[in-house]
Amino acid sequence: MEKRELEKLESVELEEVRQSRDLPSPATAQQPRSRAKFSAATIIPVWIALSSGVIIYNNYIYNTLNFKFPVFLVTWHLTFAAIGTRVLQRTTHLLDGAKDVPVSKDMFLRSILPIGLLFSGSLILSNTAYLYLSVAYIQMLKAFTPVAILLITWATRISEPSRKLLLIVLMISSGVAVTSKGERFFSWIGFLIQAGGVGFEATRLVLIQTLLHGLKMDPLVSLHLYAPVCALINLCVIPFTEGLEPFRIVWGSIMGSYSHAMSAVSGEAASNATVAIVGASGELLAAIGEEAAPHITPFFLLTNALLAFLLNIAAVFLVGAGSGLVLTLAGVLKDVLLVAGSVVIWGGSVGMLQALGYSIALCGLVMFKVSGGK
Repeated sequence: MEKRELEKLESVELEEVRQSRDLPSPATAQQPRSRAKFSAATIIPVWIALSSGVIIYNNYIYNTLNFKFPVFLVTWHLTFAAIGTRVLQRTTHLLDGAKDVPVSKDMFLRSILPIGLLFSGSLILSNTAYLYLSVAYIQMLKAFTPVAILLITWATRISEPSRKLLLIVLMISSGVAVTSKGERFFSWIGFLIQAGGVGFEATRLVLIQTLLHGLKMDPLVSLHLYAPVCALINLCVIPFTEGLEPFRIVWGSIMGSYSHAMSAVSGEAASNATVAIVGASGELLAAIGEEAAPHITPFFLLTNALLAFLLNIAAVFLVGAGSGLVLTLAGVLKDVLLVAGSVVIWGGSVGMLQALGYSIALCGLVMFKVSGGK
């Protein structure tokens, strides 16, 4: 009798083991699927070029082409990304990780939506700042983001301050203050807008750590989830900030490009002394004045959005390409090159006081990232 009971118990245990092997692993334990890998020496220069290129291209559209509609441009980027990620999901394995992130109604309302609102705020404000501040100075102000993260986590009792973190806060804060003191074309409006963007971004990163703790999402999966949400949020913002004007200008540009192409084919192209943007009804949308009329074409819009999308793809391959220290130093190198490049392209200047302040802030930034914020 005892032998029979023992055999029965063993069979039950074996069945439990077999069933446990058949159960799917939780999302947090999923191993990343096989994906082409690039060495750090290959992907880091590509990532630096794309990251810098997106910022420089955006600034070119805002201040050289005079298309001063950052909310519209950000919304266009997000719409392009929402479509692009879904195409990649059906044609490649880059978004296989999206299957491991269960999105329920409760998760959407508690996590995706609030983080999406903060993401939209961060993108809108940080892009609007380019209308008032130089690219170099904006990059210097972004070094304050770790300080904002630490202040938020301390205020909400998520973490406790330490001497090392207080030193980092002091270094970055003093460095940014010295940098601001040395800025020749300082604008309080631009400064407050960028500060708001940093605040939104820092809050978003803190919420991601608390609300989505344990979920492994690479940059492309995150974009897949948040791009449609943020695009819809921005569409609700546009009527109150920029109105229909950017849509009219873009539509006029599309119709103008089509008319020009048809005229060139038929040999009826005529030279004009001035460039006018004409809407579908034939109304003149750009008046001659001291400020140049906005000039945007479908080519600029498509290549700008494509560049931003390629940056997110590069970020996927960047993760895991090197150690944390290597990626941190790559980020610092990117910021320095971007500051130097913007000065060369737009003919600005960075004084000794600004260079000193930015160097101090970068040292604090490196210390923060290497220490993992602890």
